[in-house]
Amino acid sequence: MAASGPLVGYKVIELAGIGPNPMCAMMLADMGAEVIRVDRVVSSNLGIPVDARFSLLDRSRRSIAVDLKQPAGIELVLRLVSEADALIEGFRPGVMERLGLGPEVCQARNPKLVYGRVTGWGQHGTLAKAAGHDINYIALTGAAYAMGQRDRPPSPPLNLVGDFGGGGMLLAVGVLAALLETQKSGKGQVVDAAMTDGAAILMTALYGLHGSGLWTDERERNILDGGAHFYDAYETADGKYISIAAIEAKFYEEFLQRTGFKDPGHMGHQDRTQWDTLAVEMAALIKTKTRDEWCQLLEGTDVCFAPILSLTEAPHHPHNVSRQTFVIENGVPQPAPAPRFSRTPSHIQRPPSEDGADTEAVLADWGFSYTEMAALKTGKVIR
Repeated sequence: MAASGPLVGYKVIELAGIGPNPMCAMMLADMGAEVIRVDRVVSSNLGIPVDARFSLLDRSRRSIAVDLKQPAGIELVLRLVSEADALIEGFRPGVMERLGLGPEVCQARNPKLVYGRVTGWGQHGTLAKAAGHDINYIALTGAAYAMGQRDRPPSPPLNLVGDFGGGGMLLAVGVLAALLETQKSGKGQVVDAAMTDGAAILMTALYGLHGSGLWTDERERNILDGGAHFYDAYETADGKYISIAAIEAKFYEEFLQRTGFKDPGHMGHQDRTQWDTLAVEMAALIKTKTRDEWCQLLEGTDVCFAPILSLTEAPHHPHNVSRQTFVIENGVPQPAPAPRFSRTPSHIQRPPSEDGADTEAVLADWGFSYTEMAALKTGKVIR
């Protein structure tokens, strides 16, 4: 299938890593960019080991295996860089410079190169060179503290806030913005995407509420953290769960009318002193019906309702099916590319590749001769 999407024609070099960097690469590749993943010649066991077929963040792009400890391997990557529009990497500060692939070296070869870097703490700062993972980065920004139950430690929100939202998507936005600017200036630049910055910017609205006095640091005392009875998850009669988000008064009124929930004077929506009591009563009400019964009563209304679905269930929900939110590629159900484009639709360009599976094909496409590739193989520079 020919590549399609708004980024067709752009070339990106991805230095293989975990978390945010492959997330960014997947999004750019799904949108049509030719992204070449540079893997190691010997597996480094990055992240959680999984068969390549299920390594969905690696989809839509080809892989080459290069020994970056050899000068010839560095020169190979620099040759690719000279033809690329962007390079993205997710190593700790200084690693790329020590390899000989830092921004100054790469942009000397290609002055228009956009050099995207994603780290936990950023390229500078007192913690810049320390190790860390998602929960550490969101912990430092107030995001982790705000999530969870009031009588328990904060709950990790998977690794969605730091790695993927505050890291991978932030890097993708930064790279795309820099590519747009390059069209005007003819010059490349470095994009410094830190997950601490990304998690912080995702919290912008909540910091506004906090500054205004409408948000407290105590968990489950606020309108969006489970403190309000009308914005929470509830267990149903069959041990499943539903979500209610009747924040606006008109939606809360519809909830009261459709369910018969008792809120004398309809003031519990605004009166925080009643939230705890009403939450207990709400939980008792929701337990009177099964999840399917609540779906029949509330789904598709302005109550702001949805069943809480498992990863097994979600791809089969009628709404997700109608929008093709999930697709099956290579026998594996997975989220479809997003966002949607009316004229240049994205698609999953190809299933994930094994590390180095496309080395010769990629190098041939990028102008390497058979003789050059034979020499690189003999020297164990490529696999």
